[in-house]
Amino acid sequence: MEFLPLLVVGVLMYAVLVLPQQRRAKAHRALLDSIEEGDEVVTSSGFYGFINAVDGDVVWIEAAEGVELKLTKSAISSKVTAPSATDADEITDSVDEDE
Repeated sequence: MEFLPLLVVGVLMYAVLVLPQQRRAKAHRALLDSIEEGDEVVTSSGFYGFINAVDGDVVWIEAAEGVELKLTKSAISSKVTAPSATDADEITDSVDEDE
């Protein structure tokens, strides 16, 4: 009985600290597996660019015209998605309301 509170604290710490990190790691692995040429990405250092080539764990990113960066796949933090037409309409509507 005296170990029950310790066990409960251990389970809570696992649920609060470990599980969310595992979910983030799994989502990042899925992102890296879905990377392909032509995708616009953001690196962990904040560079935006387009994937020119994927060679195993190495990606070539065009950061500017004529400037290519050779990075490891794990340096990619996210894909950049273009705003949808409905998002653009909402932004335009909110600007019109302010005026």
